[in-house]
Amino acid sequence: MDADRWQRLSPLLDALLELDEAARAASLASLRDDDPQLADDLEELLALEAGSDFLNEPLITPHPGVHAGASVGPYALERMLGEGGMGQVWLARRADGLYERRVALKLLRPGLADPGLRLRFTRERQILARLEHPHIARLLDAGISSDNQPYLALEYVEGEPITDWCRARDPGVVTRVQLFMQVCEAVSHAHTNLIVHRDLKPSNILVTPLDDVRLLDFGIAKLLDTPDHAPEQTRTGLRAFTLHYAAPEQIRGEPVTTMTDVYSLGVVLYEMLAGRKPYQLKRHSDAQWEDAILNADPQRPSLALQRDADGNTASQPVRRRAREVAGDLDNIVLKALSKKPEQRYPSVEAMALDLQRWLDGKPVHARPQSMSYRIGKYVSRHRWALSTAAVVSLVLVAALGIVAWQARQAVSESARAQAMQNFVVGLFETAGGVPAGAPVDIHRLLDDGERRIERELSSQPVARAELLGVVARLRSGLGDYPAAHELLRRQARLVDALPDAPPSLRLQSATDLGRVLRLTGDTDACLARMQPLLALARRSEHRLPLPASAFYTQFGRCQASARNLEDARALYLRSLSLRRNVLDDAAGVAENLGDLANLHAAAGDTRQALASSRAALGLLRTTLGERHPLAIELLRASCSYERDASNTVAAERDCRQAVQLALDLRGARHHATIDARRQLAALYVDQGRLAEAEAEFSDTLAWLVSRLGQEHVDVARARASLAIVAWERGNIDAALGELARSVQAWRRHGNELPLASGLFNTALVLHSAGRDADALPLLLESLALRRKAYGDEHGLVGDTLRLLGEVQAGLGRDGEALSSLQQAQALTRAGYGAQHSHTRRAEISLARLEARGGDAVALSRLDALAELPQHEPELRKAGWLARAYAADVRCGAAAQRPLALASLQALQTQIAQARPEGGALSREVDRLHAACLGSRGGAPGR
Repeated sequence: MDADRWQRLSPLLDALLELDEAARAASLASLRDDDPQLADDLEELLALEAGSDFLNEPLITPHPGVHAGASVGPYALERMLGEGGMGQVWLARRADGLYERRVALKLLRPGLADPGLRLRFTRERQILARLEHPHIARLLDAGISSDNQPYLALEYVEGEPITDWCRARDPGVVTRVQLFMQVCEAVSHAHTNLIVHRDLKPSNILVTPLDDVRLLDFGIAKLLDTPDHAPEQTRTGLRAFTLHYAAPEQIRGEPVTTMTDVYSLGVVLYEMLAGRKPYQLKRHSDAQWEDAILNADPQRPSLALQRDADGNTASQPVRRRAREVAGDLDNIVLKALSKKPEQRYPSVEAMALDLQRWLDGKPVHARPQSMSYRIGKYVSRHRWALSTAAVVSLVLVAALGIVAWQARQAVSESARAQAMQNFVVGLFETAGGVPAGAPVDIHRLLDDGERRIERELSSQPVARAELLGVVARLRSGLGDYPAAHELLRRQARLVDALPDAPPSLRLQSATDLGRVLRLTGDTDACLARMQPLLALARRSEHRLPLPASAFYTQFGRCQASARNLEDARALYLRSLSLRRNVLDDAAGVAENLGDLANLHAAAGDTRQALASSRAALGLLRTTLGERHPLAIELLRASCSYERDASNTVAAERDCRQAVQLALDLRGARHHATIDARRQLAALYVDQGRLAEAEAEFSDTLAWLVSRLGQEHVDVARARASLAIVAWERGNIDAALGELARSVQAWRRHGNELPLASGLFNTALVLHSAGRDADALPLLLESLALRRKAYGDEHGLVGDTLRLLGEVQAGLGRDGEALSSLQQAQALTRAGYGAQHSHTRRAEISLARLEARGGDAVALSRLDALAELPQHEPELRKAGWLARAYAADVRCGAAAQRPLALASLQALQTQIAQARPEGGALSREVDRLHAACLGSRGGAPGR
């Protein structure tokens, strides 16, 4: 159906749909006398309407080249987000390699003959280029593709329409109004730039997961400073606006102004408050909607809510909302919905001001013309005398109030500054009493400082709270977490009791306490403390970007510890935006990039984690030099990711750099140095340097226990590391004892991922000791936990299945073992890549099982795997294992036993030279050699 035909039929079809059958037949008969073809077309459409939903089908077919996977300019299309009269909007990603970003790609619909459509598309690009506001989706790019397809690349906003957000969460009236105020800010910014949106509706106003509003779709916006004489389209033409939210002047085809947007905002606010549109129609046709918008008076939102409550059994919350909306909010909404533009608010700012006055408990300007209005008339008749007296009085009162307030503020700030100065001077005076040459006891110094704070600042609660935070941060920096925790809890109680505590102090207090709670393993308490202050951080972020960004970062780390990865990502990105765009804080930007790298690692994407960590480290070194303290943590993170990727050489390089930098900047007993040494010790275990590893782990454990106590999750991790060293040395009982304590601590704290690793390692030790029946239930629990955290397709799940298959084979369940090992090989290859040591171990275990069953091809695979590269320690160990298993299989044949024994003896010599301290692999080869020597024609060993 072409557009001209539809334009002619649409209004007549609307009118006929309003009539009953008899009246409709009479009207069709009358039309047939004048224009038989027209009547036939209408009759056909009515029949289609009765039998199908043809009105929902698109008027014009889409461009055949526009589909998922297609390219438009430098963008690859993923899926359609929406479609309208002007074109389509697709989710797309940048595909030319310049940068990685997902965008909302708006495409001009091809095929329409309207010559103004391309002009409107161009105008939208001009409009968006003029707008730069945090609540307006930004224009990122624009152009025309090689196949002459115009496009706009807009910021992709993940969110839901503002009315859907209200329905899903059912927030209070105050929260709804505060959210709507963000919309007013965005529209006001557009009006300031002489732009009228003209199509404000919920689907163009999205709320993000962080409860931020984004205004979209300026496709039919109007530039007030550009001549535009084109008439508005009514129902007799192709309507550009959305009817349900259109102002009366748009229906009449009259010129639009900023007050047109005020009316649409009134409809949106009505729907947010009342949960329905202002007009309730018997039949929702265009004709009835136009008539209601032009002539009907909307019902008060509070009355609409009350009627909903009357028909609802669970009505108490609705009645409560109706009482809150009744009165001032009713008047504000109805003033915005006035039929005549001059009777509405003169601007969006005026409407927002009235809403702010309502929020502040002040009288609003949209009051009815009652007694107060008549009093106002009287004042107007005597305005000169009254206004002069009022102005003079107000000026005097305001001046006196401002002077008094400023004086109090000055005295308060001076007292706080003096308290800080006295505290620092007092600390140095105390340190000055130490005999010359004697070491200063920092902990005693801080104890004296705490006593002075309580003694000298009892009448200055704000200054006392700030200094408690300073001492707590010093305690935390020394690793004295219990003392820091107690100080910060005292500070939090003090801040919570202060009605006028500065927002910066509230945010700093929550950030410091959240950090210590997270470091001491109490993630739930961290979330409970920081969540209520998220709204304050949002309100204050532009005025207080430094404490707000620190708050977002710490809150994000608590969310990451709780495995709420998407919530953590949103908080990191919010902090990153402040630090990059407002503070110009290179160190803060690098810190947040490192946090985002940790999220990639937590999601199993080690390659992306390593790339992000390297980028953060490069930025830090370029802007702030090689020796910034943050580089210690970034180097440790890179070391961890390189180790996970089986790149031991690069991992050791990064870990050594981290240890050296920590020693230079922090000293030998600082927690940053201890953490770096612990990570380097894990590499020592991989390399067979067990004595060095044991010394480092023992030192780490002592340091952690002295500061965190015996039951902390980090202490459990240190014990687990010592257990692996004990296992490598052959001390099975000691290894199982340390692992049991670690598993118990992780169970008690609910740390599922460390628990899964602890169970896996316990099963590994039991399997090496031949106790497969004891290992099996632990492995199954570990597998369930890892599937819960990572899903069924993760490489770590594959490595767990590999050990499960070995245990099942040890129990004689070869069928189950074969299935587990086949899955393990597929998952590790997909998750880690073909050359990763985990993948090679899965291939070796599967080939061994098949070769022991007489599969000659599998034995050949073991021989091939025995030739793995020798430069990478983990791959070298995998190659040795493949060689040992191949010899073990050949020991089952008398003719091949001499060759197998010679291979095992040569392997024992090679391992002894490379790993003189022995280890679990060396013991396994010795066991296979002994079994081969003692065999009498049967397959030796397990």
